[in-house]
Amino acid sequence: MFSKLFGRKDTAPASALPAIRNVTLGRTVWLDTLAWRRLGDDLRFPLDRDTLEITAQGLVDLKDGGFVHRFYTDDDVMFQAVSDDREGQRVNDITVFVPWDSAYPGGRADRDAWGKRLRARAFTGPGLPEYQRLWFGDEAESQEPVTFWEDLHDDRDGIPDRRIFQTCMLFGRDLPGEGRELLLAIEQENEDRTEVSFEIMIGVPLGVGEFRA
Repeated sequence: MFSKLFGRKDTAPASALPAIRNVTLGRTVWLDTLAWRRLGDDLRFPLDRDTLEITAQGLVDLKDGGFVHRFYTDDDVMFQAVSDDREGQRVNDITVFVPWDSAYPGGRADRDAWGKRLRARAFTGPGLPEYQRLWFGDEAESQEPVTFWEDLHDDRDGIPDRRIFQTCMLFGRDLPGEGRELLLAIEQENEDRTEVSFEIMIGVPLGVGEFRA
């Protein structure tokens, strides 16, 4: 998914790539599969293994004091940590997402229709149940999605290999045992805005004791 959008090398940032609880580019992450298997048979989250080999790393500066740290496998499984600091010392949310569907728009009408889905109270699709909007709550009929740039790294030299602009919204649904399954719907564009794709990822939250690296 993300590896399809190409960018450039740029000036190295002030510090090296951060490691989030030992998770960083080049490491292996071991997951406790009970984190999602305990959620029941209705789960759509499709991950069928307990190890992730991290081959790319992303960083998002949310510009409000928060940062999103992303770690990718070759098949685009995404281990994500949200923190209050760039170095990831104050992590407050950890999730693993797996690609569900990817599509390319045929024109402006397709992009407008996708944007309407991102702004809606609920999201569904072929083979999926209904997920309710989590960001900003579901009280409003329509809510503008979140936008940001993500710097992607394929090696540890600290220089972004490409940048991706993303417009996205997070949805979720409650499961038995106080569990929750997440759906991240994304419109992503490469740096010069010439390539666009629509992505759906299904995820589950992780506790700090449910992974190690």
